Amino acid sequence: MANAKLLISPAPHLHGAENTRRIMRDVLLALTPAVLVSIYFSGWNGVMVFAISALACVGVEYGIQHFMRRGPSTIGDLSALLTGVLLALNLPASSPWWLVCIGAVVAIGIAKMTFGGLGNNLFNPALVGRVVLLISFPVQMTNWTVKSFFSTGAADAISGPTPLVIIKEGLSKGLTMEQLHSIYDFSYFEMLFGKIDGSMGEASALALLIGFGYLLIRKVIKWHIPVSILLTIAAFTGIMYAIDPLHNADPLFHLLTGGVLLGAIFMATDYVTSPMSTKGMWIFGVGIGVITVLIRVFGSYPEGISFAILIMNATVPLINMYFKPKRFGKEVANV
Repeated sequence: MANAKLLISPAPHLHGAENTRRIMRDVLLALTPAVLVSIYFSGWNGVMVFAISALACVGVEYGIQHFMRRGPSTIGDLSALLTGVLLALNLPASSPWWLVCIGAVVAIGIAKMTFGGLGNNLFNPALVGRVVLLISFPVQMTNWTVKSFFSTGAADAISGPTPLVIIKEGLSKGLTMEQLHSIYDFSYFEMLFGKIDGSMGEASALALLIGFGYLLIRKVIKWHIPVSILLTIAAFTGIMYAIDPLHNADPLFHLLTGGVLLGAIFMATDYVTSPMSTKGMWIFGVGIGVITVLIRVFGSYPEGISFAILIMNATVPLINMYFKPKRFGKEVANV
């Protein structure tokens, strides 16, 4: 043993069991309740959108990596598959196949691989795909007509505006919240447990909250970003509701409708496009919440979470510059 060489490598020496594939797998498992609920309500339309989106995202990444970058395949880390599932959850079940494929090309080809692949993208790929499709194809992106598994004909097709659209258009026409509630039955029970017209990821708030709990238990994400987003939206809309309840929806309505829960839990918490420090996470989440409410209440779009996350994604390098996590082993000087 005296002649044995002792090799000492540079720090750090602590290794965790987490890897990219395991993290992506946990997020996919967390999304499973939301996927199953959306398929239950959207039927074969939903199945096809999920299948096409997943295959297209994986195929685009494989093609770019194999034929253009000529490097080792990266589809085994499951990140492309996760992007495909998230993209599908941001689309209506009525989406035609070509629309889904365009979204996959934008999400993977432009928002992810153009920046260098996983770990280098500035913006959340699935959200970039959704926003580009929403701006380019507004008619197809706001068509909520679907057939459930139990549909027997065209008469069973379900179509209608989302609660956010109803509120937005109703208030712009001079109606009050009281009148809108008397005309339309905004059931909070349905918002939490059942089908509400909108993108497939808006089918059930409870399914998303179950996934949130799983991610927290598995320590895949921290609670700071989702909670700061939801608290900010609740506080902002609560103030407006307290000032003028006739022309503003209550906080619970804003939290349960649209893509707030999907965005706050599964989009804003993306490792690559969110801040590293706890303070940065709070600033990031509060910014998303404020921008979301501003777009919903004062903007031309009824929903604002997608735009808010992308806008705050652009600020992450600046946030990380000014709010850096404490380095491991560094002592804090007493001032």
